[in-house]
Amino acid sequence: MILDRFRLDGRTAIVTGASSGLGVAFARALAEAGADVALAARRADRLEDTAALVRATGRRALTVKTDVADPADCQRLVEQTMESWGRVDVLVNNAGLGMAAPATREQPDDFRRVLDVNLNGCYWMAQACGRVMEAGSSIINVSSILSLTTAGLPQAAYAASKAGLNGLTRDLAQQWTGRKGIRVNALAPGFFASEMTDQNEPGYLDAQAARTLCGRLGDADELASALLFLASDAGAYVTGQVLVVDGGYTIA
Repeated sequence: MILDRFRLDGRTAIVTGASSGLGVAFARALAEAGADVALAARRADRLEDTAALVRATGRRALTVKTDVADPADCQRLVEQTMESWGRVDVLVNNAGLGMAAPATREQPDDFRRVLDVNLNGCYWMAQACGRVMEAGSSIINVSSILSLTTAGLPQAAYAASKAGLNGLTRDLAQQWTGRKGIRVNALAPGFFASEMTDQNEPGYLDAQAARTLCGRLGDADELASALLFLASDAGAYVTGQVLVVDGGYTIA
């Protein structure tokens, strides 16, 4: 059955940034598809809510306080997942920071922090997982359409970090798919309501929704469905790609 290719029974996934927003939707979708899920975020107390959603599907959940900007934290997360379940099949690099600041006034430490989490953190996580993943595994880096276009806000650090993540995705796919059997892809969301977008000025999201061909914001489950395609055997012949899920924003 073709739908069986979307199943993740017997597999283990790690989701970073799993304490809120899209990370919660990703974790729940992976669990509904049959995966046990290790949940990582800096706000450990909020991970328990996501863990409850995973366990409600009948799957196992592990929570690990993690700052992905710290390579040691990333390694510890992977080690605890391996100790608990003995395998890592899927990595969702979802942890991220957003910041809007005019380029002439953005502070160096702020710029570095965004790159540390959004780009470097994805590399440290992929590196730690790549050491233990077996053939057939999948890494999904959560990029953004701001790696491909602009949207009316001064977001140099965020855009640069996501554009760099697209390049990292292609390089890791080239290194690991043929040699290790690990697929590496990126998911580039358009505008979805989340904790990060809640920081925008009133009216901003409505204006962006009007620019999409679909005429609305995306729903988290629509993005999670695309994630399942890349994570599962349904996407077994896809690697090194950036899958844009934006309601047509980038071609409007």
